[in-house]
Amino acid sequence: MTNTALITGASRGLGLALARSLAAAGWRLVLTARGAEELEKAAAELGATAIAGDVADPTHRARLAQAVPELDLLVNNAGGLGATPLPRLADYPLDVFDELLTTNVVAPLGLTQATLPALRRRRGSVVNISSDAATGAYEGWGGYGATKAALDQLSNVLAAEEPDVAVWWVDPGEMNTRMLADAVGEEEAANAGDPAAVAAALHDLIKGRPASGRVSLP
Repeated sequence: MTNTALITGASRGLGLALARSLAAAGWRLVLTARGAEELEKAAAELGATAIAGDVADPTHRARLAQAVPELDLLVNNAGGLGATPLPRLADYPLDVFDELLTTNVVAPLGLTQATLPALRRRRGSVVNISSDAATGAYEGWGGYGATKAALDQLSNVLAAEEPDVAVWWVDPGEMNTRMLADAVGEEEAANAGDPAAVAAALHDLIKGRPASGRVSLP
């Protein structure tokens, strides 16, 4: 039986790299991201289904859940950085923080809720992409880190409440992605890890299916 994965933020970076790795192993993929053009290009390359939209939108989450009545893997990879240049908490714009909480915390929880019946049927897995900013005190990263810390705790409780579903909250380390470049500049981001290498390690995690928990990669 073919395994099915739903990956958010799949048009570039880690999401696209993981999609490529899973596609090479014969997985059926449903991919989503906000940028329709990049997403369609990725889906065409991989023979995947593309459903463009914003996971912060409940209607879009419902469409995604309807597309995967049988689901083996949900990857909550889509996320926002928040205010840039990265501000100190004393100056953090609260309206931006509110939007960031919706994108990085409410949206992945909402999509998990919508797909849990399908995941339970297949004793599937959930991967929530976290960050070392969830546990470390890095100046300027307070807003983003707070949302990832919240996602970590949601994952922790979900793992306790859903014993038949594997749940991993994964710190992928610094990767050379557009988001990191927006945060620290292109020159510094260029020295970060290759998303493809992180995706390979994440694929190994999914295949190995260890106990639920927080995982640092690669």
